[in-house]
Amino acid sequence: MPTNESISIFSSASLAVEYVDSLLPENPLQEPFKNAWNYMLNNYTKFQIATWGSLIVHEVLYFLFCLPGFLFQFIPYMKKYKIQKDKPETWENQWKCFKVLLFNHFCIQLPLICGTYYFTEYFNIPYDWETMPRWYMLLARCFGCAVIEDTWHYFLHRLLHHKRIYKHIHKIHHEFQAPFGMEAEYAHPLETLILGTGFFIGIMLLCDHVILLWAWVTIRLIETIDVHSGYDIPLNPLNLIPFYAGSRHHDFHHMNFIGNYASTFTWWDRLFGTDSQFIAYIEKMKKVEKKTE
Repeated sequence: MPTNESISIFSSASLAVEYVDSLLPENPLQEPFKNAWNYMLNNYTKFQIATWGSLIVHEVLYFLFCLPGFLFQFIPYMKKYKIQKDKPETWENQWKCFKVLLFNHFCIQLPLICGTYYFTEYFNIPYDWETMPRWYMLLARCFGCAVIEDTWHYFLHRLLHHKRIYKHIHKIHHEFQAPFGMEAEYAHPLETLILGTGFFIGIMLLCDHVILLWAWVTIRLIETIDVHSGYDIPLNPLNLIPFYAGSRHHDFHHMNFIGNYASTFTWWDRLFGTDSQFIAYIEKMKKVEKKTE
């Protein structure tokens, strides 16, 4: 009985979203996107799309999303939004980070990306425009992927902080006590594999079209670069997401090497009390701000 009620609720919600979608004006970018997608299908093989297309999407979006944070260090006005103001970015650290990123992206992640084509073939994941899911279904599946990844990340990340393991793997990611956007994927190769597994679990469970791969990559990169940015920007639209952790939450983790283990949401840290020091820190900062007003 409860199962039938749940199905009924989801069906009603789906119908409501479809109705709202029907009221929205036609997206002017849909036709150009459709033409570009069909051009890609007509001129490239599935292997090229799944492998080299996924690599290009990842590389272009990663450094594109890193660009604002990189530019902030040259804009005096933005310094007031930097969380750890006493630890500015340095060219030496950023160059070191960039070199490690290139190794991780092309020697660790690229071989994994090469398996994308075989995954889509084995599970008959479609590429065509006609079966591409609507935007709201795509968002729903990306949200599901985010919940799965966040859960995996919390428990495995917390394990990597165990005193017997930390110095061998996760310590590399914590070399920079004040994080910056490009550092999001700066990690030991084993950490890239261990924590990166959480990204693929959602894909394996929820993928119904190759576009989900790229949509989920996009959302995950936006999130991880944002929380590593080192800047707490007012009116950040990501902060409107319920239970979103944000840059201040993860910056505290880098600053103190403890607590706030989740990647995206706050509920696991709240449930297990691993954000208690962060909450105390925020309360302390609020009192300081009141005194200085």
